Amino acid sequence: MRKYSILLIVACAALPVAAKVTLPSYVTDNMIVQQNSTFTINGHAAPSSDVKVTAGWNDAPQTVKTDKNGKFTVKFPTPGAGGPYAVTFEDKDGALTIENVLSGEVWLCSGQSNMEFPVEGWSTVMDYDREVATAHHPDIRVLQVKKNTAFAPQEDVEVNGGGWQICTSASMADFSAIAYFFARELSEKLHIPIGVIDTTWGGTPAEAWTSAEALGAVPGFENELADLKAAGYDADKLNGIYQRKIGEWMALATGGDAGFDTGTMQSGDRWKPIPVPGFWENSVMPGFDGVVWLQREIEIPAENAGKDLRLKFKAIDDEDETYFNGQLVGKGSGYATPREYTVAGNLVKPGKNVITIKVCDFGGEGGIAPGYAIAYADGLQLPLDGTWQYTVQSDFSKLPPKPMAPQGSSYPSVLYNAMLSPLGNMPVKGVLWYQGCANVGRHEQYEPLFKTLIGDWRKLWGEDMPFYFVQLAGFLQPKAVQPDSEWAALRNAQAKALQLDNTAMAVTIDLGNPVDIHPKNKQDVAHRLALIALNRDYGKDCVYAAPRCTSVERAGNRLILRFDAPVHPTSNAITGFIIAGKDGRFTTATPTVTDDRTISLTSPAVASPESVRYNWADYPAGNLYGTTGLPVAPFANDK
Repeated sequence: MRKYSILLIVACAALPVAAKVTLPSYVTDNMIVQQNSTFTINGHAAPSSDVKVTAGWNDAPQTVKTDKNGKFTVKFPTPGAGGPYAVTFEDKDGALTIENVLSGEVWLCSGQSNMEFPVEGWSTVMDYDREVATAHHPDIRVLQVKKNTAFAPQEDVEVNGGGWQICTSASMADFSAIAYFFARELSEKLHIPIGVIDTTWGGTPAEAWTSAEALGAVPGFENELADLKAAGYDADKLNGIYQRKIGEWMALATGGDAGFDTGTMQSGDRWKPIPVPGFWENSVMPGFDGVVWLQREIEIPAENAGKDLRLKFKAIDDEDETYFNGQLVGKGSGYATPREYTVAGNLVKPGKNVITIKVCDFGGEGGIAPGYAIAYADGLQLPLDGTWQYTVQSDFSKLPPKPMAPQGSSYPSVLYNAMLSPLGNMPVKGVLWYQGCANVGRHEQYEPLFKTLIGDWRKLWGEDMPFYFVQLAGFLQPKAVQPDSEWAALRNAQAKALQLDNTAMAVTIDLGNPVDIHPKNKQDVAHRLALIALNRDYGKDCVYAAPRCTSVERAGNRLILRFDAPVHPTSNAITGFIIAGKDGRFTTATPTVTDDRTISLTSPAVASPESVRYNWADYPAGNLYGTTGLPVAPFANDK
């Protein structure tokens, strides 16, 4: 194969002062360009000067002129798969050669932690020793975008490792495992160079990856978008707006007192028992966010009266004010932060003493965290676990939404602006997306949000590129009947994106772990994504989806389900179906196989069934597969 030479003049801190041309951070040695496309590069050079660009696969150079600020734009066609190449960006101040450029297929891989999950880094994949040891693929190139946020679209991304890396054990260790395994399978099947871009951030919601302009069409983000606009997308001004709003909200949420003396044990109908330690979501108040007062008495022996006492808790979620006999002895914040407060001896009386804690929980679990809760002094240790009493001061669900802090990676559009928008000039074949955990509980919003995100990204790249996504795997406690599962509802919202053209979904419901939100089998996730791409984009004869239920009919006391291809269970008994009548009360169904495409469902508890759901739970146990071993996707005929 011929080797060509391209000069790139790139000025940055690491280069000689004489080199005046600067290029985006993703234009580096070892890069892969999308074959048979048009690559647009926005660069900088001396103002009002000429920059000559000669692509090694094209003998005719281009000359472009910089504007008065030194900006220039050059567009050049890329060749079919091949290389290596090197290209020429040249001006009066010098030249730089970018070596070992390949042309092939480039896929953008994005989402939250399960896409970020490395081969061997903050966690490790299944069989990671062998995977790392065998990661030597010169025709696979990887680019990892550095985590960053911005309130307005940026001109460039920051990258790790200096730019594009050749796939080796070293470069792959902390790279997206799914992206790598996907690239490896495509490389093996297509025999052409494959590039993958890892732009991910664990724990982030879909709205952070969507532009402010597009989010205007999705209900629920009006306040944040208005604040961004009012601040002129300036960080300092936005923080000022937030500080004012959060002050007003906190005054509304926690203002006033609970109507009692914190130094006296209270009584009356408003006070109820609560187990401590333990989150109240798991006992007396499922799903509650707000301000709650907790109280209990402790008995202090006479010999310890008048001596300093310490109160120690594993954590209090999220914020607390802790009182002893009516006096404030400490404040704390942080849902996982241990608390230890010293009670001055003059407050410690012989006999009965009262501990009162005001707990403010903004989301998720709330209360005194499981673990330890003790009072101790020299020669004394009093366990504080047991039954306390509580009363609610404020229920946040009855207040306006709490203002969202602009700091961090969850604020609307901040990841789109910093980690995605600058890549829009770099052609890619398509997108792989694995996200959704951070939006569980907001499934009604997620359906239009996810569709908007897909359209938004396609607008950025200027084409309806393939968009393939991973449906959430099973997680949390297995339950046979769970029609109110928020994880199942989010999976259903994800599947609604299949209504858009050029989309496909990798089903991973069977690859989850009930106690680990980050299951280690990323090889099969990547394989299922690769099957989609190989079939839809590269014409390979492979099946990428399991059979679908195409009709549900009622026949007396049973529902008849028909599938578009043969299905089979992995055991004698079919599992995972629940049915309900008009009252909506679901119960486990008894399946009967009519033929390999037809299943009937009955239950003695449902005389006239109308609704059916399959694999509808946080961690369901359905066992239907297609003939190629792919699982039937969760579905419901009433959603």
